[in-house]
Amino acid sequence: MRTTLFLPALLLTLACSAKLDRSKAEDLIRANYPVVVPVLVPEKASAEKGSPACLRLTTLKEHLDQSGWFESSVRTEDGQETFTFRLKPDAPRTIKAAPQGFSLPAAEAVFVRTVKMEPTREGARVLYEVRLEKPTAQFPLFLAHHPNAKVGQIHPRHATFERRKGTWELIATDEVFRKVE
Repeated sequence: MRTTLFLPALLLTLACSAKLDRSKAEDLIRANYPVVVPVLVPEKASAEKGSPACLRLTTLKEHLDQSGWFESSVRTEDGQETFTFRLKPDAPRTIKAAPQGFSLPAAEAVFVRTVKMEPTREGARVLYEVRLEKPTAQFPLFLAHHPNAKVGQIHPRHATFERRKGTWELIATDEVFRKVE
C-alpha cells in the first residue's frame, strides 16, 4: 500500500520541479544585486570647443575639481579642448580603474521583481525589474550623461536559466554593472 502512494507522490514532485518557479528565479537573480551604477571618467578626452561633448567634459572637470580626488587639466589647440584626469593617491577606494579611465559610483540598482517568465527549449527566459537607488555625490555627473534618469526609476533586465543536473541555474543576465562589494 505504501509503494502505491509513494510513486504518485514522487512523480508529482518531479513534475512540479520541472518548471522554474517565480520565487526560485527571484532568489537566483537577487543574489547578483545590488549593483553599482558608475560614472566613467576618461584619462584623456577631446572635444570640439563649444560642443555638447565639450560642455559635458567641462562639467565633469568642475565636479571632479570640487571633489579633490583628481588632478585635471585642459589644453586648447586648433579649436579642440583636450581634458586630462589623473586620480590622486588619497582618493577613495570606491573609485576603480576602468578601461581607459576610472569608474566612480553614482548610485545603486537593486532587484525589484520578476515580471514575466517564458519557457525556452533549453530552460527559461525571465524579464525582471531593477530600481535606481542610493545616489552618491557623483549622481549629478551621471545625470549629465543620462538626463532622463531619476532615483526610483525602474529599468527592465533579462535573465536566462537552464536546468542542469536536476536544478535550475542562472546562466546569464543583461546587467552591465558590477555587484556592490
